[in-house]
Amino acid sequence: MRALGRTLFRLITFLLITGLVVGVIGFYFVRRSFPVVDGEVRLSGLDAPVEIIRDTNGIPHIYASTTHDLFVAQGYVHAQDRFWQMDFWRHIGQGRLAELFGSSQVDNDIFLRSLGFTGLSDVEFQQLDDESKAILEAYSEGVNAYLADHSGTKLSFEYATLVLQKRGYEPEPWDPVDTLSWARMMAWDLGANMGSEIERAILAGSLPRSRVDELFPPYPSDRPFILPQSSPYGGGPAVGADPTAMVAGFELAALLSPTADRIAALNKVVGEPGAEIGSNNWVVAGSKTSTGLPILANDPHLSIQMPSIWYEVGLHCNGQCPFDVAGFSFAGVPGVIIGHNDRIAWGVTNLAADTQDLYVERINPDNPDQYEFKGDWVDLEIRTETIEIAGTNPRQIEVRSTRHGPIISDRYGPLDDFGAEAGIEVPINYAVTLQWTALEPGRLVRSVLGVNQAGDWDEFRTAVGMWDIAGQNFVYGDIDGNIGYQSSGLVPIRSSSDGRWPSSGWDGSTEWTGFVPFESMPTVFNPPEGFLHSANQHVVDSSFPYFLAFDLAYGYRGDRIVDVLDGAVDIDFAFIAELQRDSRNLNAELVVPALLSLATDKPVVGDAQHLLRDWARGEDAFQQRADLPGAALYASVWRHILRLTFHDELPERFWPAGGSRWSEVIVDLLEQPGNKWWDIASTSDVERRDDILELSLLAAMAELSDELGDDPAGWRWGELHTATFRNATFGESGFAPLEWLFNRGPYEVDGGSSIVNATSWDASESYEVVAVPSMRMIIDLSNFERSRSVHPTGQSGHIYHDHYIDMAESWVVNDLHPMHWEHAAIAADAEGTLVLKP
Repeated sequence: MRALGRTLFRLITFLLITGLVVGVIGFYFVRRSFPVVDGEVRLSGLDAPVEIIRDTNGIPHIYASTTHDLFVAQGYVHAQDRFWQMDFWRHIGQGRLAELFGSSQVDNDIFLRSLGFTGLSDVEFQQLDDESKAILEAYSEGVNAYLADHSGTKLSFEYATLVLQKRGYEPEPWDPVDTLSWARMMAWDLGANMGSEIERAILAGSLPRSRVDELFPPYPSDRPFILPQSSPYGGGPAVGADPTAMVAGFELAALLSPTADRIAALNKVVGEPGAEIGSNNWVVAGSKTSTGLPILANDPHLSIQMPSIWYEVGLHCNGQCPFDVAGFSFAGVPGVIIGHNDRIAWGVTNLAADTQDLYVERINPDNPDQYEFKGDWVDLEIRTETIEIAGTNPRQIEVRSTRHGPIISDRYGPLDDFGAEAGIEVPINYAVTLQWTALEPGRLVRSVLGVNQAGDWDEFRTAVGMWDIAGQNFVYGDIDGNIGYQSSGLVPIRSSSDGRWPSSGWDGSTEWTGFVPFESMPTVFNPPEGFLHSANQHVVDSSFPYFLAFDLAYGYRGDRIVDVLDGAVDIDFAFIAELQRDSRNLNAELVVPALLSLATDKPVVGDAQHLLRDWARGEDAFQQRADLPGAALYASVWRHILRLTFHDELPERFWPAGGSRWSEVIVDLLEQPGNKWWDIASTSDVERRDDILELSLLAAMAELSDELGDDPAGWRWGELHTATFRNATFGESGFAPLEWLFNRGPYEVDGGSSIVNATSWDASESYEVVAVPSMRMIIDLSNFERSRSVHPTGQSGHIYHDHYIDMAESWVVNDLHPMHWEHAAIAADAEGTLVLKP
């Protein structure tokens, strides 16, 4: 026994010492990357000292005498707090993920290299104006000044993880091309149409066109457009689908399936694109506010991630340079993307215009390096790329392109039967290419910097006119009391077709013939309604002379925003903040009546109806709040309706996620009790609408009893619907200790998909949050110091830093922090002051 006691004592002592050593080492390696925020740092090349005051939320407010110094300092602070994020993002944009993570990322790199963002960014930089070039170079200078004194774990703890995985890697200096290539990746994140084209084409291989069309309904004309009814294009019927568009056959579906798989794998790294992710913004004129001047609000919805995609910053000139701006930036990009300067404020949502088209190209069977166009064989553009792979030898690939764009299909193959519905001649060999506005040099950085400097509506519109990729819905307000809306981005004009289906590339029948002139893009200034909004829905009605898009959000969020703002007066900050957090589920308003009218003799179904009936009454009616049992039950019922209706006939990759498109599909089907979609193909019975509704109620009650307990009164939506912020790299590694280090959560949250408080979830997977309001901002044009903001995590990208996750609990309840503007207020709330000296 004494021997056993001594052994146990030694074991416990060893474990305690080991734990202490590991803890000390871990503490040392984690904290050594924390930035210096107080004192002085010498930087060569500065024109004069630069003051950087960080407030108690870790937000830097930079004061410089020259434009050069201002953006050197912005690059420096971005690198201090977020360099790993910046480094990771540039590797995505340039198709270099395998350099960091090895062979597992080669397929993603191959696809990204086919897009050619690095070469495009080189050309774009050369074509930029002198001011934009100088700012990009100054920004890079600031990043590299920080890199000169920091490497490995002094940069970020993630580099220690790479070393542990025996991947020798040292980040190279930052270059303007790194900024420009990532800007294109954001355009990918905001694009949606290619995925919809692929889905239609694959589904058309096994379903009649009429049934595919039922899954992509037109926008309902009783929901609001972005342009108000007082505008020429805001009150008519919505644009319909082109009935003559090409439908792909089975063989094209077989070609596109592996391409869809590759895109899905990439989206797991960069985030799921699409209009369903969405955003909200609105601006209210002084005639409806308590201050007599406009109030502007914005909350962009993006994939949930850690750290936040946004980095809040103030950029102020105390000399002659033209910048005095505050708001939200991207680490890696100079300037402010969303915010205000000393005269104007602006917010954005994704326009989601149809800027991506897929073409089926005929490849010469005798020479695979040629494709056909209008009866002639044309040489493919071919370039060779080398992919560096951590832990093994490099790999060379060929990227092939036609006049339409890069080939994105995985392989060539025979097309035996293109299908009678395709309406085009059958090629012997084929490939699929992508034409996309983001595959041409652009002026996005010039636009961002121009918006930052704009002083009135005309200057603002001039700057927005250069926002050519990743088109946005801008709302605008200024200190003179004006409000406005302006759409942006290059939108192609097609010779035929509406871009919803892949087109034949060899006959020239569906070519792009130009772009919608910016002067013709939808815009409104000082409308009589006294407010403007956008929520990713259709911008204009069918009388608009140009086609913008078909695949957009279906107006549930927009409908709620308009309903709340339309009759309101004396609107103040609290009113706007409450609207940002509004969780009314308009999908439920349309579906619950059908559930309640269901005749049943099953007591469990009656219990479910009783709970839903209570939820649909009173001031909390249809609120998808975390504490409400009815909200939990409805979400489960909705998920089972989608499962029972569609999983038996749709490929797993296209199982409904449950956003606004699927809401509209189900709402339409509720009017058709005998529609074939209601029938479960695997049973001998022929199910109808009411059968599926009853089965869904039964399944939901059983599921929640298992998950949340036998007492429905104690069920809470928040127990199912949680937000976990995962690091996009090591937080998804599958190695629990690493995930524990990097990830934070779960947090119970209100809201859901197609709700103003857009904490979206994927009904094909679980109730867990997949996309969030990635920041919330409210700008008071009567006094900028009263403006407020928050984003989901914190300013810092360093694990265990005080500002790594300090905003999360405030974000959950929309408790916004001061968005400081005045120097005196910033100094009074200072956490540290760093002076960069020449």
